[in-house]
Amino acid sequence: MRVVVAPDAFGGTLSAVEVAAAIATGWRSVAPRDELDLLPMSDGGPGFVDVLASSGRSGERRMRSVHDPLGRPVDAEVFATGDTVYVEAAQAAGLGLLAAAERDPRRTTTYGVGELVALADTGGVSRIIVGLGGTGTNDGGAGLWAALGAQPDDVLRAGGAALLDLDHVLPPRPVGAGLVAATDVDNPLLGPNGASAVFGPQKGADREAVLDLDDALRRWAELVETVTGRGGLRDLPGAGAAGGLGFGLLALGAVRASGLALVAEAVGLADHIATADLVVTGEGAFDSQSLRGKVVSGVAGLAQQAGVPCVVIAGQVAVGRQDAAAAGVDDAYAVADTLGSAAAAIESGADGVGQTAARAARLWSRG
Repeated sequence: MRVVVAPDAFGGTLSAVEVAAAIATGWRSVAPRDELDLLPMSDGGPGFVDVLASSGRSGERRMRSVHDPLGRPVDAEVFATGDTVYVEAAQAAGLGLLAAAERDPRRTTTYGVGELVALADTGGVSRIIVGLGGTGTNDGGAGLWAALGAQPDDVLRAGGAALLDLDHVLPPRPVGAGLVAATDVDNPLLGPNGASAVFGPQKGADREAVLDLDDALRRWAELVETVTGRGGLRDLPGAGAAGGLGFGLLALGAVRASGLALVAEAVGLADHIATADLVVTGEGAFDSQSLRGKVVSGVAGLAQQAGVPCVVIAGQVAVGRQDAAAAGVDDAYAVADTLGSAAAAIESGADGVGQTAARAARLWSRG
């Protein structure tokens, strides 16, 4: 029996590569004869670069020292292959780089992401693909602009709340390579479905901070759209991705692409699924957000098109069977159920994922 194992990362606990390995270990403990095809996935968030660099594609990992969301030095990795460089925003602006007490999107910045883009923008590079997701920022990409030379840089790199007092913007130098914003989030920049309202609370913003940040991003959008002569950028799908980093990239001429589709194409996911007997995918929490363009729904959709059953292994499962089936998921297994609680699931790490995979294998393997 041939099983494709194509999970996303489990939040800040396990990378997609680690999750795939844990699933394989647990599965083989029950069904050692099954052929497992490991294809870790990402939709542009944490693990984007690692997944692509681990996919067998020829290329080079390059480590850079940049600034984290609070301006501290941090090492970040990009992946260069051919004339394309992949950048992962979360490596420079990720929520996982901040302690719980440091999470304040009013002052965190995407400056480090701009540094990565600037370092990638060298001769011979025609395309820079920036994976969006998992950031601890809400500055509309102002920090990214500052790193690329926009003024006033002291205000632009000071976090989302500082944009409330912004009275002018001088745009950065043009980026020589074509920019791609890789995201599967389609939120606009502003309003009830925008960056501040939807993602701000996950990054430490209370109700007052959400309102202030939305006002600040509105001011930022007005100035940027005026100086670039490109109205309506704030309303484009994906402008609200990564705390508005999508907006900052779109304003520099970036095109939006599905992060999952880029990774799936790079690893040949559809071809692998077409010859499989079963697909196993997963993520930290299988919930309603999973059904809106995330890795699980994308992988399950491809499996459904190929007529291959698909099961999910997740830290927690909050999707009903009917909704799961409509998305192409035949069954779902929670580590929290295997171990008795969400806390135990988090503490167990890879071992809990492996135990849950073994549970699934007992029911699904024909080996």
